[in-house]
Amino acid sequence: MSGQSDPRGSTFSAAEGDFGPFQPQIPTQVPIWLAVALKKRGKCTIRPPDWMSVEKLTQVLEAERDSASSFEALPFHYVEISRLLFDHARDDIPEVYMVRSLIEDIKDVRFHKISTGLEKLSSRTYAMKLNLSAMEVNVIRPFVTGSLETFYELSAPGIIQESQREEYRRPQTADRGPRRELRR
Repeated sequence: MSGQSDPRGSTFSAAEGDFGPFQPQIPTQVPIWLAVALKKRGKCTIRPPDWMSVEKLTQVLEAERDSASSFEALPFHYVEISRLLFDHARDDIPEVYMVRSLIEDIKDVRFHKISTGLEKLSSRTYAMKLNLSAMEVNVIRPFVTGSLETFYELSAPGIIQESQREEYRRPQTADRGPRRELRR
């Protein structure tokens, strides 16, 4: 972040720490939420992160395409960060359309890898470090948790049956007082 104009040279205190003093045309590292807030007010320009350069994204895309089973390391929130910067600091990103296109291509390649990997999922699948982003984790979470529950039920039916006994269940409806018998 550069181009701050704070005539008093004061600092900004937040839960994450103190930021500043801000000086015009001197870059300062701040959290993205603060950079976006200052950008909206016209108080700064935002320098995109190093991983958002065309060169770096091209390397990541090529590596993603070359490897069918591994994922390149990107920030956990790369999709959200890039979206924020595209929405609020488009004029500060060099070659913004190329960067956006590369990020979309990377996202597509990664989703294709995820979907093909989920199709091959079996009981012999083991965990490994995947370098998935927050959005990618949230997309596959329902499928993975459902699959793990099914594997668990199939591998340990006695445990599941015991936990589903009446004494362990919570009532499904609230007690509404005495009930009358139904006619037969």
